[in-house]
This record gives sequence, C-alpha cells and structure tokens, in this order.
Amino acid sequence: MESLSDVSYILNGFLMLFSGVLVMWMAAGFAMLEAGLVRSKNVSTILVKNVMIFAIASIMYYYIGYNLMYVGDGAFMGGGFALSGASTDSHSLMADFFFQVVFVATAASIVSGTVAERMKLWPFLIFVAVLTGFIYPIQGHWSWGGSNLGGFLEGLSDFAGSTIVHSVGGWAALAGAILLGARKGKYDKDGRVRPIPGSNMPLATLGTFILWMGWFGFNGGSQLAMGSKDDIDAIASIMASTNMAASVGAVTTAILTKILYKKVDLTMVLNGALGGLVAVTAGPDLGMGVAAIDGLVAGILIIVAVSMFDKLKIDDPVGALSVHLVNGIWGTLAVGIFNPDVSLLAQIKFIIVVGIFTFTVSFILWYILKLVMGIRISEEVEYNGEDIEETGVEAYPEFSKNMSK
Repeated sequence: MESLSDVSYILNGFLMLFSGVLVMWMAAGFAMLEAGLVRSKNVSTILVKNVMIFAIASIMYYYIGYNLMYVGDGAFMGGGFALSGASTDSHSLMADFFFQVVFVATAASIVSGTVAERMKLWPFLIFVAVLTGFIYPIQGHWSWGGSNLGGFLEGLSDFAGSTIVHSVGGWAALAGAILLGARKGKYDKDGRVRPIPGSNMPLATLGTFILWMGWFGFNGGSQLAMGSKDDIDAIASIMASTNMAASVGAVTTAILTKILYKKVDLTMVLNGALGGLVAVTAGPDLGMGVAAIDGLVAGILIIVAVSMFDKLKIDDPVGALSVHLVNGIWGTLAVGIFNPDVSLLAQIKFIIVVGIFTFTVSFILWYILKLVMGIRISEEVEYNGEDIEETGVEAYPEFSKNMSK
C-alpha cells in the first residue's frame, strides 16, 4: 500500500501531466484562431507554423532551454534530460518538464499570428528555435528559475506567466512586426485603416473556446500540487477565477463595441475573452473579485490597444499584441495592486527588465535574419497567398483563388 507521500507524489505528477495536455491543446486553439482570422490564401501556412512551433519548442527546450531556465536543479545530464531517476520528493521532474515545455510553445505561438500573412516560413521557424531555446529560458530563469537577478527582482509574483509567457511572446512579436511592416493595403496613404476580414469566423470562435478550455490547465496546473484538500480548494478557486476573467472580458468588449460602433464586433469579443485570460494569469489565486476586475480592465484595454496599434501602423492580423502584450503587462501590475504580499515596484521592474531584454534581443535576431535571408515575402507572393509558395497546399482550393484577393 502506498504511503501518503507516494499518493501525494502521484497526484502532483498527474496534475502536471493532465494540465500539460490541456495546455498542449491550446496549440490547436491558436491554430484555429489564427486560421480563422487570416485570409484563406494564407491558412495552410499558418497551420504549418503552428504545428512546427510546438515541435521545435519541444526539441529546443528539452536539449537547451530547460537547462538554462533551471540551472543547478540537477535535472539534466549533459545536454539532455536525465530520463531515468529524474524526480524530487514531491513530483516527477519529467512531469515538470512536460508541463513547462507546453508553456514555452504558447509563448512562441503568440508570435505567429502577429507576423502572419507577410513573413517567410523558414526565417520564422529559425526565430522560434532561438526564442524557445534561449530567449524564453533566460528570462524565465530570472523569475521561475529563482535567480531574481541577484535580488533586483525580489518580491515579484507571476503565478502562471502573464509576463513570463504572454508578454514575452508579445515583445518578440512586436519586434518582428515593426521590422516587417504592415500588409499591403492595410493602411491607405493617409494612414486610415482598411479592414482585412478573416476567412472563417466560426473557426476563430472555435479556437477561442479551445484556448479558454486549455487555460484551465494553464492556470490550474500552475498550483503544481493536488495532494491535499487545500491544494484542491486552491485549484478550484483558480479555475473559477480564470473563467470569471474571460467572461467579464468578453461581456465588456461586447458592450463597448455596441456603444462605440453600434454593432457587437465578434473579433473584439473573442479577444476580450482572451485578454481577460491573459490578465488573470499572473494572479488567478487572488479570488473571483480580482479576476472580475482583471477581465473588466482587459476588455477596455483590448478596445484601446487595437486602435493604438493601428494609429502606429503596427499591423497585427489577430490582435495578439493587444491580447498578450498589453494585458500581460496589466495582469502583472494587477498582482502588485491587489496582493499586499507582492511589491508593486518589483512587478514594474520585472515588466521593464523582461520587456527590454526580450524586445532588444528579438529585434536584433529579426534584423540579422532580415539581412541574411530576408524575412518578408515578395509582393507577388503576398498577392497570390503564402500557401502556394510556402506549402503548395491551399486550405480552401475551391474558393481561395476567387475569394481571397
């Protein structure tokens, strides 16, 4: 008969493994969301990118990233994971690795939608390899890895990664979007926005619901333990709070778009829900009241940020910068505001340090790729669609030639 410690070990490991599967399912959510929000002539390419993101992240984080993020944990032998005997008293290290790697893939997925419809495939994949193997783990070491930059970031809290995961993906995406420029026809010569509708709103909605579902593993699994009554109570509260933030975010954007535009904008509502999820990720353990505030502010920020990026002529086909970067920052600040045990100053320093590091290194990497192999597709490929050039497979062959131009 297992001892109580064995039972706790099993339950803790199961939580991370099952939650990891839910977070992995978010890759499908990102793929469907992005496929729905880009034009039909670019759908196959966006799907290839999302499959490759998860594959590359899994490889790079195993052989390089985890080592950098958790230096000195003794989890590795040489360049790879110690498959045999890798465990702690409380949980399996392999379960921990699996739970961590799906977070890395999530950060990289954020980049895909922001640079969609005008970036070459292979430079993008090279960037993903560096992001998941080096950029993400280095900044992750400062927080979850325990270094706190020698005490400079002492007192910070980012429960499930509003900054560590979501803002990092947002900063990396912002650097790429600036260097790429906007899609042809997105802005006229006077700077006015020309809407470019996505190809499939049901698919985008499905993607949002998949992400919403996966987020219960993202935040709930970050409790990292369910071997006690207190742990289960905490997980239940975290999941309920996660759901509340998404719900309030969606309702807020629905009301605001009706007031401002006289119609409820579906894409704004989808991003309002996702913005609420991103915002609550830093502090889903703070209760339903704080989660509701997270979602309310997130919904407002979605409306403001989408307009702001358009005024700056930063083209973001899926609104990922507004969802993940802006609300990642808000969610991290909210923890410092509503949790008396957390230093607001530490949260601010954390946001600034991670932002400067990620944006700067990403910009340099994007720029090197631009010089060496080019990162933007030609005007002809952009007009005809990436699918023919990059994959040779059209997502909707019966319709794309006539309906995507």
